[in-house]
Amino acid sequence: MSDGTLSTRQVAAPVDPIFGIVDAYRADQRPHKMNLAAGVYMDETGLTPIPASIREAERRILAASTSKLYAPISGEGAYLDAVRNLLFRQPGDAWGATHPAVADGRVTLLHTPGGTGAMRLAVDLVARLRPGAEVWVGEPTWPNHFQIVDAARVNLRRFAWLTTNQQAFDESGLLAALDAAKAGDAFIFHGTCHNPTGIDPTATQWQQIAERVEQRGLIPIIDTAYQGLGDGLIADTASLRAFLATGVELLVASSASKNFSLYNERVGALAIVGATGAATSILASHARQIVRTMWSNPPVHGGAIVATILGDMQLRTQWEEELEAMRLRILASRHELTAALAAAGAQGFARLLEGRGMFSLLGLTDTQLARLRDEHAIYLVAQGRINMAGLSPAKVPVVAQAVAQVLAGGDR
Repeated sequence: MSDGTLSTRQVAAPVDPIFGIVDAYRADQRPHKMNLAAGVYMDETGLTPIPASIREAERRILAASTSKLYAPISGEGAYLDAVRNLLFRQPGDAWGATHPAVADGRVTLLHTPGGTGAMRLAVDLVARLRPGAEVWVGEPTWPNHFQIVDAARVNLRRFAWLTTNQQAFDESGLLAALDAAKAGDAFIFHGTCHNPTGIDPTATQWQQIAERVEQRGLIPIIDTAYQGLGDGLIADTASLRAFLATGVELLVASSASKNFSLYNERVGALAIVGATGAATSILASHARQIVRTMWSNPPVHGGAIVATILGDMQLRTQWEEELEAMRLRILASRHELTAALAAAGAQGFARLLEGRGMFSLLGLTDTQLARLRDEHAIYLVAQGRINMAGLSPAKVPVVAQAVAQVLAGGDR
């Protein structure tokens, strides 16, 4: 083979740490298999249904559709306005009322292909405008954070998100990392429902983090993929408001995959908050130039669904009720699993009750995870990340007994 070919002296890239597990699950022929690895909401029958509000929005869109023209580089205004209202509404505000930063012209948004596209755009923006900046990521985290930073050719720094015993948020460790970073470095934060731990800072801790970020001249990138699935739509943006209160420039990656169940539509947005309106305009111009070389224009259909729902009071109310039902079912699964693990004799899992959102870590070793997969057909992600939204009342005792068995086996 010629040395000029693409494949010369190349080895295969590693399997994706999440989708690789999902692929193994799909290939498993056992009828009792359980997919608790993928980050998707499932109902009690194990399906990921299309909510009624989504179906109605799509019906309206289809009836009114007359063209398949390109969207602007930043996306359609109706979608961007809808996401702005969703992200920047404050406690007690009616729909449409937003944070003063919006009225000051400090906030602009771009429609992206999913939250992943928003995160990549955010890191690329840092790489372009702050040459030499490093991006700090807490461990553990969503594995794709590492790959996104690497793909953007930015130096990655790591810090511990959890204390040594993996039981709580390591506030002192994060503050030490903030102090060690140089001005212009960026920190990726999970806005709510930390993936994979479910462990978020308190409101007071977020305020302290935001103040230290501002003092150190750092750039926060807030990954908000689970708004509405933790404590509610407005409560879940408390971290965002903590940073806004300091006046610091920030980037917010938003996703409609989970809270709208629009997984395969790839609907996301990047919100850019500048120090001034003029600064925001400059940042947005660079973001648009980056977008032009990647996806150029965003896909329209999923964004139109979100805009249709949030732009109609009846549909928005219906969607909020559907989302709240999802949130409460996830919370119930968390409580049921904790009780079932205790009943099965597995110790040390009361901490699961402190988590928010879809995920928690069971703290299992690779050997224990392999036993769950091979002996019980239960698929989890590294360290035993379990998707609470994939459980059902029928699955909970089965999972608890299996976890207790592999723990009792003494495998390490």
